[in-house]
Amino acid sequence: MADGTTTIDRLTPVTKRIDRAAIRLYAELTDDFNPIHVDPDFAAKTPMKGIIAHGLLSVNLLWQSVRRSLGEAAVSDATLDIRFLRPVREGDVVTAGGQRRSDGDGYDVWIDNQHGETVIAGLIRHGAGRAAS
Repeated sequence: MADGTTTIDRLTPVTKRIDRAAIRLYAELTDDFNPIHVDPDFAAKTPMKGIIAHGLLSVNLLWQSVRRSLGEAAVSDATLDIRFLRPVREGDVVTAGGQRRSDGDGYDVWIDNQHGETVIAGLIRHGAGRAAS
């Protein structure tokens, strides 16, 4: 392709176990020490009933999937529109992936947990709303 991106039907899945160490490292990298992410006693008393991971910790897996599947150029000019559907909990194993849309306008993307529940879903497009072709 002229812009250096590749077209495929399915994005390469990327999986990660979200353990306490990963959550803590993400908190340190982003300086986001919200107690819902790092304080088990606090988190247990919230409606979440326990520690949850930072949402963007999981979203990073989508970017990894796109980069592995379509190359760096696809990441550098992509737009991502997502919804957070469920919390990712400490100990979850999450997998990011995607499927090229039938209209060719980008990829439907998702992150599922080990129970097959979608925790994040959305759409990624390349280059100001146009899909790689």
